[in-house]
Amino acid sequence: MSVVIIKQGLLDTIQDAGRFGFQHLGINTSGSMDLIAASIANMLAANKRDAPVIELHFPASSFLFQQDCLIALSGADFNPVINDEPISMNTPVMISKEAVLKFIQLSKGSRCYFAIHGEWEIDLWLNSYSTNLKASAGGYTGRALKKNDVIDVKKSKIKILTESFGPNLKSNVILALPIKADISNLYAETNIIRCTTGNEYDWLSNDEKNKFQSSLFQISLQSDRMGYRLQGEALEGRKDQQLLSSAVTRGTIQLLPSGQLIILMADHQTTGGYPKIAHVISSDFPKLAQMQPNENVQFTLITHAQAEEAFIQQQEYLQQLEDSIKLQSKQFFSE
Repeated sequence: MSVVIIKQGLLDTIQDAGRFGFQHLGINTSGSMDLIAASIANMLAANKRDAPVIELHFPASSFLFQQDCLIALSGADFNPVINDEPISMNTPVMISKEAVLKFIQLSKGSRCYFAIHGEWEIDLWLNSYSTNLKASAGGYTGRALKKNDVIDVKKSKIKILTESFGPNLKSNVILALPIKADISNLYAETNIIRCTTGNEYDWLSNDEKNKFQSSLFQISLQSDRMGYRLQGEALEGRKDQQLLSSAVTRGTIQLLPSGQLIILMADHQTTGGYPKIAHVISSDFPKLAQMQPNENVQFTLITHAQAEEAFIQQQEYLQQLEDSIKLQSKQFFSE
């Protein structure tokens, strides 16, 4: 089975949970910007959580399906339609051969994740399916998807029990399964981003520390998968000390010589020489990944213990969600 790109999107790439173990060689982790949404899309499509997905940016690609299949979308809502009929987010949808998936309007969020039952047929590069755009490797020949690209789908290891869908399945172009993932607890309706202090946090004076937590910073238009550049009141750090380059990671907040900030994201470099004043906690990555240019963020510092507790709660909820989806899916799938 294959899926054909019939219209090219802005920047749509194959991603998974990331490429780890090679940062000492200068190869970054890449991976989905919103790992939670990518996991949920895969859960709903009856795949492994870390299976490859297509990360979509609006305006997104359009897809032609060459066989009947089951898909799921999570993350940003781009108002998806199949053959011009709206379909729901966070719900598995059975669609027929020759159907066309399009996205017509950005309603909320920044990145949508597209999973297909059986998983995308993509070659591994350094133990990951993720696209590394800088290295032109991984994913679909190391680049963003283009018109006329054809992506194969692996043969499913799970049988779809079509009789469970009822007698009208073959006459339906689309049929949503009665399964819904409740993601409301995973994306707080606030612009506050929690973080822990970085190695050079004390390079800020008390006044500058207060400014860091009380000010609003706007995500600039010069933001991408490598980093979010922020615009706001300039912060002043120590100028009497130089810093050697050292390891950085997703969520590292660096203080630039201009006094502005940058948050490193999925395609970040592996080392950096700017002061690391804070680190966004991993539980807030999904919310941050779904924010758009010109949105404001405000930082608040929490302890490492609080960050760990937030992560545990997030993962517990995700596990409950996966268990619920599997339970609801039993009547539609069998090993």
